[in-house]
Parts: sequence; C-alpha cells; structure tokens
Amino acid sequence: MIQYSDKVYKKVSGAGKASISLGIVSIVTGLAIGIISIIFGGILLNTRNHLID
Repeated sequence: MIQYSDKVYKKVSGAGKASISLGIVSIVTGLAIGIISIIFGGILLNTRNHLID
C-alpha cells in the first residue's frame, strides 16, 4: 500500500511541475507574440504614413 501511494505521489508531483512549466512557457510565448505584433503594426502604420505623403 505504501509503494502505491509513493507512485501516485510522484506522478502527481510530476504532472504539477509539468503544468507549471507549461503555463510559464505559454505566458512568455504570448507576451513575445504580443510585443512583436505591436512592433510590426507600428512599422506598418509608419510605412502607410510615408506612402500617403
């Protein structure tokens, strides 16, 4: 009975660690994509203003 509980504890611990690390990666990736989108949007708007002049 003790070994079964140890196996479950280790699997739950591993799943928790994987979930936290996946969440951090998702946040960082989302921020990077958002920042890149804002930068390229600004560049496009600036280019548009030069085309009109």
